[in-house]
Amino acid sequence: MNATSASLAEKSRTTANTATILVWDVPVRVFHWLMVLCFAGAYVTAESETWRLVHVTLGYSLAGLVVFRLVWGLLGTRHARFTSFVRSPQTVIRYLGTLLRRRPEHHTGHNPAGALAIVGMLVLGLAISASGWATYNDLGGNWGEELHEVLANGMLLLVGVHIAAVFVSSWLHGENLVRAMLSGYKHGEPGQGIRSTWWPLGLLLLVAVLCFWGLQWYGAPVAGAQ
Repeated sequence: MNATSASLAEKSRTTANTATILVWDVPVRVFHWLMVLCFAGAYVTAESETWRLVHVTLGYSLAGLVVFRLVWGLLGTRHARFTSFVRSPQTVIRYLGTLLRRRPEHHTGHNPAGALAIVGMLVLGLAISASGWATYNDLGGNWGEELHEVLANGMLLLVGVHIAAVFVSSWLHGENLVRAMLSGYKHGEPGQGIRSTWWPLGLLLLVAVLCFWGLQWYGAPVAGAQ
């Protein structure tokens, strides 16, 4: 049997053993989309004094979301834990090689390259929030403001690479990864799925963020008030 036939046979066996399984719990999905909203909103309002409260509120929200994700990465469900997807540089390089050969390794949770991007975004999220807090409280002077801007642009670049990689991976794997992060379901071996969506915790996270936004809005000084 030649290499091509062996590859097709292996792919057929893999496909036969897969099913649609629950991979992403609700807290992971709520975190993901709230982080997208917070970073995008904070970035587009960064240069406007009129929208400063919105910018600061979204920045604080981003910090809180990252802290939550760090905790959930230690205590969460199977594929939410860092131990399930953070891999060595060699593993990342090998995975990227399989992408270039258009024969990507299948990973039920985050693939090694995606995991690297996620860790980078979490680290940058904390750094952006810390530098933003320092700037807002007039600490650090101009260098703090410059650092905050550089970090934000670095995050934007990483997000762009991540989005491009998601679409490329979706095409090569034949699986819509964006839809998976909305529904929580992916293709995988039945034994690889998680049992619970943890929707009460996801709802609590959403409510907490919305309540924080409400408190910020109602506690804001009224324009023109003495």
